[in-house]
Amino acid sequence: MNIKTTSNDTSFFGHPGGLQTLFFTEMWERMSYYGMRALLVLFMTASLQEEGLAFTVASATAIYGLYTGAVYFMGLPGGWIADRLLGGQRAVWYGGIIIMSGHIVLAIPSDDTFFIGLILVVLGTGLLKPNISAMVGQLYSSEDARRDSGYTIYYMGINIGSVIGYAVCGWLAPNMGYHWAFGAAAIGMLVGLIQYRQTLPKLGGVSDCPTVNMSSKARTRSWSVIALFLIGLAVITTLTSMGIIHIDPVALAKKVAIAFTFIFVVYFGGIFFLGNLSSAEKKRMGALLLICIASACFWAGFEQAGSSLNLFGRDYTERMIGTFEIPPAWFQSANAFFIILLSPFFAALWINLGKRMLDPSYGAKCAIGLIIMATGFIVMFFASQIAASGLKVAPYWLVMTYFLHTVGELCLSPVALSAVSKLSPRRFAGQMMGVFVLTYSIGNVIAGLLAGNFDPSRLDEMPSLYMQISLFSIAIGIVALLVSLKTRFWEKLAEKDHLDEPHPVSQQG
Repeated sequence: MNIKTTSNDTSFFGHPGGLQTLFFTEMWERMSYYGMRALLVLFMTASLQEEGLAFTVASATAIYGLYTGAVYFMGLPGGWIADRLLGGQRAVWYGGIIIMSGHIVLAIPSDDTFFIGLILVVLGTGLLKPNISAMVGQLYSSEDARRDSGYTIYYMGINIGSVIGYAVCGWLAPNMGYHWAFGAAAIGMLVGLIQYRQTLPKLGGVSDCPTVNMSSKARTRSWSVIALFLIGLAVITTLTSMGIIHIDPVALAKKVAIAFTFIFVVYFGGIFFLGNLSSAEKKRMGALLLICIASACFWAGFEQAGSSLNLFGRDYTERMIGTFEIPPAWFQSANAFFIILLSPFFAALWINLGKRMLDPSYGAKCAIGLIIMATGFIVMFFASQIAASGLKVAPYWLVMTYFLHTVGELCLSPVALSAVSKLSPRRFAGQMMGVFVLTYSIGNVIAGLLAGNFDPSRLDEMPSLYMQISLFSIAIGIVALLVSLKTRFWEKLAEKDHLDEPHPVSQQG
């Protein structure tokens, strides 16, 4: 079935009713994801007496980077599976079930099952995340001015879910135990699945079937490859848990970062050169490349939230308010609160600028977001100097950092999602969202490696490390801003061509 849009539907606050389905499904999925993610580094570095795993900071942050990177990397095959085998609607449903199963396994009070739970969450998110994001864009026609606003509203749902996750799981971990918190994440995903099934008719025909027709033989072959991959993954996991295979997480993270970057270049280049694209589609792909580069650099800095900034909040921040001790994970909720507060402003901003023909290009918005995010690490440069002197740091230092990161995120992330949905070749919609989500993987793995350099025994090195992250990100942002002057012309010209060209459905196998 072809991709269908519902641009005349205004039943959900002026937006298509299907946005309600995707909004609340993603909200509860993100509750489970962020609620659990906020605890990973804390759980892995906690002592055995605290029910933790007693890993070193370098190992824990490398594993954290590998996990979060793998979560988004699996969006690449997840988009492919939706485009060719399942359709987006079923991919989201099955992905949610697998995610819930992973959280249930994590809730089991056994260290032997910890990595099994993480792997299940990775696999499930790979099916759900890219396809639910792609479906948001498919609710709108290409000329619908509500698209950017719709993605910003959708992004608000993500952050409402993360607030719930941080609040619930963040409180449960220090008061009831980490495994209770992981169990709460499973319940959150269950609620999301129930809501999704009940409101599924609102999506209509949007992504209800694969967009690429495959022969029966090709489908069978594809499912066989998937089965072999899962069997191989299970064998490696079993051998590792038995101690037959030893994996150094830091060395593995370095290799994975290189591998992810190589895969991104090959996959993006393959679609560009071998995808039989029209001239207009190639122009849009050129603009997308700049956005992808800015995105990878952005997340390498932003994702310090769950690693180095998370540990900074636990170990070096004054958390006592009277007799109440703030759970460390709650600091991360500042980002979500700021997004909820600022999202309506940014949604209105892009619409009003568009009406006045002053809307910056996608590339310029992403470059500005990257630069603003980088200024947050200048704040951490001064905060870490206080910590290095042996004093506890006031909470407002972290809050200010998260505020700047949030402003940068709102300039980059929802806008980038909208750009991928609008500028991608239609027959590669799911795969291109997967390719874009791969930039999250690259950034997350690099973030884990960077966080591993924050040695608790060498606090004097912390300020310079934060400053290095800041200066590098600002430099990339300035270069991206200059290049965006060229890609803006490509975006405008490609958009004109896009409105005039037919939209064939691929018949590839």
